[in-house]
Amino acid sequence: MRAGLLQLNVSDDPTENLAETLALVADAAAQGAEIVLTPEVTNCLSFNRSYQRDILRPEVRDPTLAGLRDAAQAHGIWLLIGSLALRTADPEGRFANRSFLINPAGTIVARYDKIHMFDVDVSATESYRESSAYRPGTQATLADTPWGKLGMTVCYDVRFPMLYRKLAQAGASFLTIPAAFTAVTGAAHWEVLLRARAIETGCFVLAPGQTGSHAVTPDRTIQTHGHSMVVAPWGEVLLDAGTEPGAYVVDVDPDAVTGARSRVPSLTADQRWEGP
Repeated sequence: MRAGLLQLNVSDDPTENLAETLALVADAAAQGAEIVLTPEVTNCLSFNRSYQRDILRPEVRDPTLAGLRDAAQAHGIWLLIGSLALRTADPEGRFANRSFLINPAGTIVARYDKIHMFDVDVSATESYRESSAYRPGTQATLADTPWGKLGMTVCYDVRFPMLYRKLAQAGASFLTIPAAFTAVTGAAHWEVLLRARAIETGCFVLAPGQTGSHAVTPDRTIQTHGHSMVVAPWGEVLLDAGTEPGAYVVDVDPDAVTGARSRVPSLTADQRWEGP
């Protein structure tokens, strides 16, 4: 399987972001990618909630989703949209942070709403309260692809290993972790977490990321980590994209999943215990 990871530096302008994303999808497809993956919030990165209410659209009218579905069909590829920020019917007015898997016919074959909200205080001057704007999902998602089953997650989910264990035990060979990881937490934890999730599950981890300094409204600097990665089931890093935006293509061998799990069959060795 040849996978193409898009590393983006999106703004809060969905039209501008879609044009750049479509160009990179075409680049990855030209390099022979059979599945292309985009990062979290491919359509719009913003912390201005009133602006988001004006600019975001529900799934059925979202132009980024429509454009990427057309691109998947035009290029004859599978496409994992890492996530889109979307308006919903939530009574509190919260948005969805939703990932999509698109097949080569342009059909949505799976959806996943990010379960774990990024509510953290990175430092005295850097805080995030994702749950104030986004409603958490409640359903894990496992999808069929020509190369094996794919478990869909998003960004902060990576810190909750039981989600990945459940997906792997349910048959996942590939785990997607699209992200907009902060520069601070990314430098400290990104690679370690991705390699841990791959090793613990015997899965390939495919993790496209946002990168760099993002232009958003109001005046606020958002720095993301970049370093989109592909990690093999034994923990080897097959791709580290660094910090430049672009389309990065890598070949992965699905048979490596069976090989890693036969060497360390921990997914079938759960034991009961007592205590906290």
